[in-house]
Amino acid sequence: MLRALYDRTMALADHPRALWWLGAVALVESSVFPIPPDVLMIPMILARPNRAWIIALVALVASVAGGVLGYAIGAFFYDSIGQPVLAAMGKADAMAEFNARFNDFGFWAVLGAGVTPFPYKVITIMSGWTGMPLGTFIATSILARALRFFLVAGLLWKFGAPIRDFIEKRLGLVFTVFVVALFGGFLALKAF
Repeated sequence: MLRALYDRTMALADHPRALWWLGAVALVESSVFPIPPDVLMIPMILARPNRAWIIALVALVASVAGGVLGYAIGAFFYDSIGQPVLAAMGKADAMAEFNARFNDFGFWAVLGAGVTPFPYKVITIMSGWTGMPLGTFIATSILARALRFFLVAGLLWKFGAPIRDFIEKRLGLVFTVFVVALFGGFLALKAF
């Protein structure tokens, strides 16, 4: 089953509309969707390494746009949209304390969440809710997401064939590591 899913993802990654799908996933991931764009971006670059930089750019632009959407949710719709999203993640009770401390280290929070597996959407919503300056938020989001997406793109562009061979030979291990990293991000969120 895992092999069929991998083969299907690789086929979709080479589809003419794959960039549009990546953009949509990156946009909604930054504000409400739990699956990171890397799930689509990595196989897209492996399928077409010559497009690594445009794939990273699409992920960057869409992710930052989605981050602005998350910021707007926090700023304007926290009670009706943002709070239920954060409550579903188990963070509703800690919001008052978090709000008081957030803007003191907001740059680092946005940078950390933008680069690591920590759910970026939590920080985008909180940035709007706490009133972080929008310019600081956007600049930091661009820096963080560019670091993340272009580093992944660069590594896959440079070492794509060996990485693809490694993934295809050890698909079960790679899938397990990915799932552990994904759940680790959610556990880090709960600990935060």
